[in-house]
Formats: sequence, structure tokens, C-alpha cells
Amino acid sequence: MENEEFKTLLKNAELTKKSFSELLGVSYNAVNGWGTNGRDYPYWVKSWLTLYIENKECKELKEIIRANVCKDE
Repeated sequence: MENEEFKTLLKNAELTKKSFSELLGVSYNAVNGWGTNGRDYPYWVKSWLTLYIENKECKELKEIIRANVCKDE
């Protein structure tokens, strides 16, 4: 994964490097060091962020449906 892709995924997830590191329980310095000085991103970062984004979208859709379709219940 390239730096720009990581930045785009973080933006789409509405996360900063700091908030991402806190969610993972990893130091900010570790996350900030990925993609620099020959360090690769861990293999799982792309799939983790992709699933996080999809889950967030599903939760938002669920709330819209609940508010508009299930309001009579």
C-alpha cells in the first residue's frame, strides 16, 4: 500500500493517524512511521480500514432505515 492510499482510507474512515492508533492500541509513532524510511504498511491495514469504512456505512444506513421505516413500531 502506498502513502496516498493510506491517507485516502483514513480520510474515508474519518480517522486521523492518532485516532487510528488509539483504536488499534498501537503507538502513534508506530503508525506514523509506516510507509517511511523503507518501512512497509502492515499487510492487514488496508483490509482493516476497508472493513471499518464498510461497517460505518452499514451502521449509518441502519439508522436511516430505523428512523424512516421502523418508526411505527
